[in-house]
Amino acid sequence: MRLIYDYVRPYLKRMGLGLFIKLSGTVMDLLLPYILAHIIDDVTPTHDMAAVVKWGLVMLVCSFLAIAGNVIANRMAAWVARETTRRLRHDLFRKISYLSNRQIDGFTVPSLISRMSTDTYNIHRMVGMMQRIGIRAPILVFGGILVTITLDPVLALVLTCMLPIILAIVFFVSRKSIPMFDKLQRSYDEMVRVVRENASGIRVIKALSKTEDEKKHFETVNRQVMADENRANMVMAVSKPAMNLTLNIGLVLVVIVGAVRVNRGLSGPGAVTAFLTYFTIILNAMMSITRVLTMWSKALASAQRITQVLEAPDELIPQPLPEKKETDHIVFDHVSFSYNGTENHLEDIDFSLPHGASLGIIGPTGAGKSTVAALLMRFYDVTAGAIRLDGRDVRSFALDDLRRRFGVVFQNDLLFQKSIGDNIRIGRELSVERLAQAGADAQADPFIRMNGGLDSLLEAKGANLSGGQKQRLLIARALAGRPEVLILDDSSSALDYRTDAALRQTLREEYGNTTTVIIAQRVSSVKSCDRIMVLEEGKMAGFGTHEELMASCRLYQEISRLQMGEEAEG
Repeated sequence: MRLIYDYVRPYLKRMGLGLFIKLSGTVMDLLLPYILAHIIDDVTPTHDMAAVVKWGLVMLVCSFLAIAGNVIANRMAAWVARETTRRLRHDLFRKISYLSNRQIDGFTVPSLISRMSTDTYNIHRMVGMMQRIGIRAPILVFGGILVTITLDPVLALVLTCMLPIILAIVFFVSRKSIPMFDKLQRSYDEMVRVVRENASGIRVIKALSKTEDEKKHFETVNRQVMADENRANMVMAVSKPAMNLTLNIGLVLVVIVGAVRVNRGLSGPGAVTAFLTYFTIILNAMMSITRVLTMWSKALASAQRITQVLEAPDELIPQPLPEKKETDHIVFDHVSFSYNGTENHLEDIDFSLPHGASLGIIGPTGAGKSTVAALLMRFYDVTAGAIRLDGRDVRSFALDDLRRRFGVVFQNDLLFQKSIGDNIRIGRELSVERLAQAGADAQADPFIRMNGGLDSLLEAKGANLSGGQKQRLLIARALAGRPEVLILDDSSSALDYRTDAALRQTLREEYGNTTTVIIAQRVSSVKSCDRIMVLEEGKMAGFGTHEELMASCRLYQEISRLQMGEEAEG
């Protein structure tokens, strides 16, 4: 629970004031039965109506103070819970934003979404409930016991004998439930993953008539969540009837012992009436404690999951590595890389690229083309070798400084539900003129004007655009900041040949000082690059110009012949 304490600590003074108000209101609640007993046993026998009215007014004031105190304290508790959760979500989101891709792969995106939403909500409820019920209920229990001791120690002894049994129930339920709620949260992660995949791939599912299969798949996951939740709730459900039984047995004993003592003149009927009221208060308070216990168990499991993310080590911190005097802009120095740590997915990649040069990367699906770009931008660290930018190892850069040098379009890049201009600007300080020029350079100007200009809104994920229009907007985003290095990862697959050719010509003419890395499936997209790297199963199958590869690289010849037919022969 260290995590929760750390985030609640800035609000301890406000919490202390709220708890004092809550304590005052609870004490007023506890006084009411005591005053009632005094009226029945001491005031009523005197037949003094003025005294009865006076003590009645005292009860009325105590009731008002109890209600007012609880309302004010509950509002303060809600504020603390809201602010605590806001800060926690902010820090969790920030931490997720700086996790390495390897760490994100380990946690998985659905699990991170679940931790950001369900787990933080569990902590929100727990922080609020602990201030409202978690403080009030114990005060009612122990305060009620103390007051009953002053009323009748013998009857109080009956009640006190029930407490060890109740504490044993609480300990058993808590010990069993926390691991179960942790397993339940992992089941929620899996359900989030399935829902996320179905929402993203809904068109494919419908097109292939796989709706029924996916419904069955979701039903399986949903049933697993239900089963895990039932198991956890069944353990928690033991607490309420067990406590009810224990307290009701105590209540019966109080009635029997109280009747005997009243009959013998050892207790007054008002004391027994007040005692029964206190017993009811204590019973309800114990029921509240069971609800707090349930929420505590969920929050503890959630706090452990959130802590795993917040305490994940920073893998991509700058490292003090020596610089080398190099004239080339980008150098891959015998780089190898493995995703799983057992087998290399890239092996001995070795090349250099001068300033302003263009590199085309081509090869079969899964050859490691996108991995080259990911390593260059340090989404992952190399397993062996080094990658240098202007003679400086990319691992020695601060991440913001490194990635500010790049403009990049990924294979499955994202457009936001904002205006076209905001999607190109993406939070950078860029003028409207620069945005318009980037759109024109990316061959996106015609459809931007047709859609109403830079201020026109896009639907979520750019659903109101075609594939080619999305790619051109994404390219405009990459070009807008005039980057040192431009990475286009399969970003022209949806462009027609004419638009693709116009784009490549613009890049040569307007961005001649920008080093460009083009990852593509089409030979026509990389044919005019200064250098072309052919990858096959993570290894370099060829490196050179189009003409050199056509003369020496079997795989490049095969790809060219399949795509360009007889033209490749010439």
